[in-house]
Amino acid sequence: MSAVQLPGAPELHYRGDSLHVEEVALADLARQHGTPLFVYSRASMLAALAAYQRGFAGRKARIFYALKANSSLAILQVFARAGCGFDIVSGGELERVLAAGGRGSDIIFSGVGKTPGEMHRALDIGIHCFNVESEAELEVLSEVAVQAGTRAPVSLRVNPDVNPLTHPYISTGLKGSKFGIAHKNALRAYQRAASLPGLRVIGIDCHIGSQITHVGPYLDALDRMLDLVTAIEAAGIPIAHIDLGGGLGIVYNEEQPPPADALWQRLLARLDARGFGDRQLMIEPGRSLVGNAGVCVTEVLYVKPGEQKNFCVVDAAMNDLPRPAMYEAYHQIVPVRQTTLAPVVYDVVGPVCESGDWLGRDRKLAARSGDLLAVLSAGAYCMSMASNYNTRGRAAEVLVDGAQVHLIRKREDVAEMLRSELLLP
Repeated sequence: MSAVQLPGAPELHYRGDSLHVEEVALADLARQHGTPLFVYSRASMLAALAAYQRGFAGRKARIFYALKANSSLAILQVFARAGCGFDIVSGGELERVLAAGGRGSDIIFSGVGKTPGEMHRALDIGIHCFNVESEAELEVLSEVAVQAGTRAPVSLRVNPDVNPLTHPYISTGLKGSKFGIAHKNALRAYQRAASLPGLRVIGIDCHIGSQITHVGPYLDALDRMLDLVTAIEAAGIPIAHIDLGGGLGIVYNEEQPPPADALWQRLLARLDARGFGDRQLMIEPGRSLVGNAGVCVTEVLYVKPGEQKNFCVVDAAMNDLPRPAMYEAYHQIVPVRQTTLAPVVYDVVGPVCESGDWLGRDRKLAARSGDLLAVLSAGAYCMSMASNYNTRGRAAEVLVDGAQVHLIRKREDVAEMLRSELLLP
């Protein structure tokens, strides 16, 4: 029986031939809660967070977890209790933070399409900062704040035109991106923000993309940001904080991203060298905190030999794990119980009526009907992007803490899916 390299170890490991998350066997969880099932390791999340905390030791810095990676309430509780703030991109995410026990002062609000209603609500709860993404948004936010009798704290998200060397769908810092204010227009936008009666400029922000595995793009973006801070402050507009976003990659297959603490040693050294080492820092990690902490357990329904391909049909699908269909993303797929049977090369596919419904291509697996498989590195952008396509209910979720297991989301049934729909008279 060959050894399997598992991202997220030691929290994810084989004990004998049985795959465990922390002290709990995944097969036992599948028997109790059914499949598909998302399972998260609290220890893995806190270990990932600790790397950032080590990197920032002794600095004025705050970590804001990016909800879009995984917004399940219990996950938010874990990070809130560990001292994190939250980076949101919608009014719904704002309400999730509050439901999980967060405060308005723990929230920064990003996103290119904030509505006036969302702005009003964020101001009502005393939001820490808006990351404004266009000059038009500056005007609307100022009007909303004046109507509310207050001034909105703002940071402008600047698009530094830096290639993050990642998938084009998750690159956000190039000229052609919908995100942020163009670098060449940033000074003008800051001058306009400073002149508006409903705004209070407090910072600068950038976020160049996601699943970044190289240090170079971060250093390039930082240099362009610091050049701007110098110009903006020379124009008489003080910048209290610098927000360098998130985007650090994780291991899905053979990637080698820098550890968070090593990345920040490099970035902080550059900040020090340029005279900005005492500035308040903010970051917005998401995937790097939760991605390797989660697995999706799925049952093999059928093994289907074909003329050109062999198919392993499982009960998890593209509505549960959208990343392969959306990005052709790779997730390791391993047996929950290892066997000595000879492996066969399969495409691992789900039951959804789409040719794009696949979880892994050309995988060597010893799989039979009724076996359990684990899709690894499924903690980020899986449940948060899940849907009801084909009227499939969203999966259950459990959080493992040592030997303790907490059900944090019940499996969605058909009655719940139909509850908000109305028949014609």
